[in-house]
Amino acid sequence: MPASNPSGDVPVRSKRADAQRNRQTLLSTAAEVFVDSGVDAPIREIAARAGVGMGTIYRHFPTRADLVVAVYRHQVEACAEAGPSLLADADSPFEALRGWADLFVDFLVTKHGLANALQSDSGGFDTLHAYFLDRLVPVCGELLDAAAEAGEIRADVHAYEVMRGIGNLCAGHDSDPRYDPRRLVGLLLDGLRRPQPS
Repeated sequence: MPASNPSGDVPVRSKRADAQRNRQTLLSTAAEVFVDSGVDAPIREIAARAGVGMGTIYRHFPTRADLVVAVYRHQVEACAEAGPSLLADADSPFEALRGWADLFVDFLVTKHGLANALQSDSGGFDTLHAYFLDRLVPVCGELLDAAAEAGEIRADVHAYEVMRGIGNLCAGHDSDPRYDPRRLVGLLLDGLRRPQPS
């Protein structure tokens, strides 16, 4: 419990830390709702799942576009930070790559509808796309390099190509309930593997 000063006030630093934690919780919850229901999901659904009032969400994110952009950035950072963690913890670099691809698919599903949510600011969308590439292409490249060095995948695979391929496989997921992008992404990754000697 944070120490209070003689007047009984909670220190400003503690309030800021709490506010930052609350914001991160809201972003994680909104990302889950967007994966399940799309970026047009009702704000009340996000509030209910996060266990907060709608006013709390609007205090942090005055417009839907603000929320969508914040979720987008939050997920980019989560994907970027997950790469090294997965490499350190997974049984093999290829399994780390597979785990990262799952996170990337979640991100791409959330990203769907972003352009519509930002329709009044196409320049903002371009800025976000550049940010996405700057943060994630090197992480994907590190995972691919590790898997290639371990002899698990072919060595001529480029991060941008893999990410673009995963993105293309995720594009049609919402128009056909029979379409499972995760299965196809799994097949794509399996296609990168080097044949193992028998």
